[in-house]
Amino acid sequence: MEPHHVVEAVGIVVLGLVFYSYSRRWLESTERTAPPARVPLRILVNGLAFGLLTVALMISRIDVGQGVFVDARAVPIALITLVEGGWAGLLAALVACVYRVAWLGGSGAPAGVLGLLATAGASALALAWARRDGGVRARHAFALGGAVYIITFVSFLLVGERGIAIFTREWLPLLIISVGGVGGFSRLFIDVAGAMVAEAARREAAELRAIALLARAAAHEINNALMIVAGGLSILARRLPPDSEDSQWATRARDGIEAVKQIIIRMNAISQIEEVPPQGLLPPMLDIRRSSRSSSSD
Repeated sequence: MEPHHVVEAVGIVVLGLVFYSYSRRWLESTERTAPPARVPLRILVNGLAFGLLTVALMISRIDVGQGVFVDARAVPIALITLVEGGWAGLLAALVACVYRVAWLGGSGAPAGVLGLLATAGASALALAWARRDGGVRARHAFALGGAVYIITFVSFLLVGERGIAIFTREWLPLLIISVGGVGGFSRLFIDVAGAMVAEAARREAAELRAIALLARAAAHEINNALMIVAGGLSILARRLPPDSEDSQWATRARDGIEAVKQIIIRMNAISQIEEVPPQGLLPPMLDIRRSSRSSSSD
């Protein structure tokens, strides 16, 4: 096995890790401005990127001697499925399938396509298993690596005697690429994804604290002024004839004061950040009713 070919393949996967860390940060920033487009955009960006990464690994083959080459094409598909879901993995596999059929061709094309699609399917099953267990762990990643190795064996088996002969001779490099590549790099990708989730949670907590402090300060100042208005209005209402129009307006004003008091209560009970749905040219605004704990009792 040529060492520089291995280093090249590892470098390509590391490049994918760097790309994923930046793209995820960018995609999470777009979530604030265009939430409905977030999921399809995320699938599209990551699926296409890791599909191209798979193609790059198919081009940068590893020479294992005697004119025989292997590659790590299954690694990017497995990785992106584990961190972004089955649709991203399927899109990455389809991109690689197009290259395998349209560019490489040959009698092994059907087996290669089946291997790529089976890798995406096995990765999606591994992700479903991991989600039931509370998240992707080492056992899920290395089990997926073993499944990829079996898929690789079946792909060589479908080629015929030549494929079986190659696999018999090169089973160890393929085992290292499948199990080691998927299992090892999965840990790095999951760590990056976990760190970004934690960073987003810290950022959201800081935003929530800042909003809550500002809302409570504003509620305090509004309440001080409101008490003066409510006291004056109460004195005024006692001096007005009960059935007069002025008395009716005073009653409506007291109702308005009660409504403002309810708003103050909600401002003091803000526990999450919920925005008002976009309406025309209005800028984003905090939905006080949905953001406060008191909304559950309304």
